[in-house]
This record gives sequence, C-alpha cells and structure tokens, in this order.
Amino acid sequence: MNAADVSIETIHHELTAFARRARASAGRLHPELSLVSYTLLGHLEDVGGCRATDLAAHYALDKSTVSRQVSALERAGLVERRADPQDHRVQVLHLTPAGKEILAQVTASRRVAFRERLAGWPEEDLERFAGYLLRYNAAAGGVMFRVAPASD
Repeated sequence: MNAADVSIETIHHELTAFARRARASAGRLHPELSLVSYTLLGHLEDVGGCRATDLAAHYALDKSTVSRQVSALERAGLVERRADPQDHRVQVLHLTPAGKEILAQVTASRRVAFRERLAGWPEEDLERFAGYLLRYNAAAGGVMFRVAPASD
C-alpha cells in the first residue's frame, strides 16, 4: 500500500468511528431524537417546511424510511402536516413549537460537545477542518447536514 492508500484507509476508519459516535451520542442528548430525526428536524427548520418526498430526496433515503421517521416525529408532537397554500392536495411538514424547542436544546448540547472536543484546536485548524469536510461532502453530491450559524 502506498501513502495515499494508507491515508484513504485511515480516513475511512475515522469517518466510520465518527458516524458510530454520532449515532450513539444522539440518544444521550435527547432520548426521543435519533441522529436521523435530528437531521430531519434541522432541515425542516432550515427550509421552513417541506414534503416528506423532498426530505427523502434531499437525504437520499427511501421514502418508507422517511415515512417511519416522520410518523414517529408526529406522534412525539415535534412535526405537523399542513396543507400547501398553493396546492391543498399537498401536505407540507413543519416543526411544532415543541419540535423547535427540542431541536434548539439538542443543537446547543451538540455544540457544547463539539466545542469541548475541539477546545485545543487553533482557529485556523478549525477553519481548515470545516473546509475539508465541506469539500468532501460536496464531492459526494452536496452537504446533507445542516451548517449551524456562525454565531454563539
């Protein structure tokens, strides 16, 4: 294996570990909110509501997967369906006030966890790391997770 192959294997291993930690930590931050649920709520907040089929397309998920997630979020009172003002046949998903509150709590908790983990990193390393992640995800067809505002 050459140096590039070793680096690619290391990147794969570390991204896999990162994904496992992200899924595991989601339940600790809020017991009702899986990582998928969190990202769906975040997208709904970012775009101001959308159809379930739009969520499936954005996250490259099967419609049945999104349907199950949305049903669970509705049962938890975090998401509600509203008729589209332009086409009353279409149902648009929106966050409820409870959904907005839980999303804000989980986002704040995650931000604290990331700040603690990255506390010793110089600002230029953080900017470079963020840029590399954006570049990597853009090469895969776009960023599917929300980018938090720079404030805070």
